[in-house]
Amino acid sequence: MDLKQLEYFVRVAELGSFTRASIVLDIAQPALSRQIRLLEVELRQNMLVRNGRGVTLTEAGKVLLEHARGILHQVERAREELGRVRGALTGRVAVGLPPSLARVLTVPLTRAFRERLPEASLCIREGLSVTMQESLISGRLDVALVYSTTPSPDIETRPLLDEELFLIRPDKGQPPRPVTLEEVAQMPLIIPSRPNAIRMVIEAALADAGLRPNIAIEIDGVSALLDLVADDAGVAILSKTALQTSGKADQLVPHPITPPLHSRLSLAVSALRPATLTQQAMVELIREIVGRTMAA
Repeated sequence: MDLKQLEYFVRVAELGSFTRASIVLDIAQPALSRQIRLLEVELRQNMLVRNGRGVTLTEAGKVLLEHARGILHQVERAREELGRVRGALTGRVAVGLPPSLARVLTVPLTRAFRERLPEASLCIREGLSVTMQESLISGRLDVALVYSTTPSPDIETRPLLDEELFLIRPDKGQPPRPVTLEEVAQMPLIIPSRPNAIRMVIEAALADAGLRPNIAIEIDGVSALLDLVADDAGVAILSKTALQTSGKADQLVPHPITPPLHSRLSLAVSALRPATLTQQAMVELIREIVGRTMAA
């Protein structure tokens, strides 16, 4: 078996589609299909069942997927061990950051990564928590910072901190004041679409109080969302970090909510594949940088 064929097979199996896998792997779809077919011919069994919606694994494919993940991991570990002989960890780490934290963490995280893992390469991607969880499962991300995730057997999470959420309104010369959930329910809310983590926290808190949100606009970008708030199109509920890194802190005012709402920030990795030494080092580095930066 060829290692590239195993890598291709794992990606197709995890993504459930030749089309999506060809994009991730940057290989033409016919060439990808040909390599998978060669693998099936060599093993004398079909590994994938093609259908109109993508592909599913046969029983033989499920067995091969488990072995292929282990084989590819061992190959990566071998590369790392050889790198350690030279005195440094090697390999590539793909990290996912939510937009509200990317501006705060990207520079210190990259600087620390270069200092401590000079032989390794780093890829940073911004994304919403739900999207990043999917990317962890598919292997496009190795580590991600996510908000208020729902439990999943495919994802391992480690809580890092809880961020208080505030009602964000235009600055009209009025000092910040506590706002009740009853008041929040009456205000036109500009909010991300489901299943955004912060939205789920807000809706759950209002539902527990017997209330429903008055949703004026749904939008999935923090910057555009705050642009609308600054234009007095409604209010938003976000963390102070999201406001302070938006460049609009001088136009908007955060008001505390009573009782307080919190969004939990967690460090997430895939439960489907073991982490390499380089990825483990990156996890510890992220924990350190997040603790230091958020405290500051």
